[in-house]
Amino acid sequence: MSDRSTPNLPSRNFEATFAFYQSLGFVESWRDSGWMILHRGALLLEFFPHPDLEPADNWFSCCLRLDDLAALYAVCRAAGIAEASEGAPRLHPPKAEASGLMIAHLVDPDGTLIRLIQNEVPLQSPPPA
Repeated sequence: MSDRSTPNLPSRNFEATFAFYQSLGFVESWRDSGWMILHRGALLLEFFPHPDLEPADNWFSCCLRLDDLAALYAVCRAAGIAEASEGAPRLHPPKAEASGLMIAHLVDPDGTLIRLIQNEVPLQSPPPA
C-alpha cells in the first residue's frame, strides 16, 4: 500500500456533513458517535464531532490533490454550490497560482476550506533516438 494521509475535519452534525459530501459523490465507509469516514474513489475524509463550531470562525483546512480538478469542480457546481466570496458552502474557481499549480477552493457548510489542487502532469521521457 502506498503512503497516504487522511484529513481529520470537524463536523457540527454528521448527517448534514454526509448529505453535503454525498452530493459530491462521497460514500460513507464508517460511522459511530465519535467518528465518520467518507470516501470518493481514493479520496478519504475523516470527520470528528464539533457541535459548537462556528463556521465563520473555522480555521480547519486540507488539500485534495486531483488528477482531474475540472471534473470534481463540475460536480460541485452541479450540486448547486455557488461561486461566492463569502458564506458556506461556496466555491472559488480554479486559477493558476504563483507556484504554477492550478487550485480551486471549496468551503464546506462547516466552514472548512478544502483546496482542490490539480496534480502536476508527470514529465515525459524523450522518445528513444
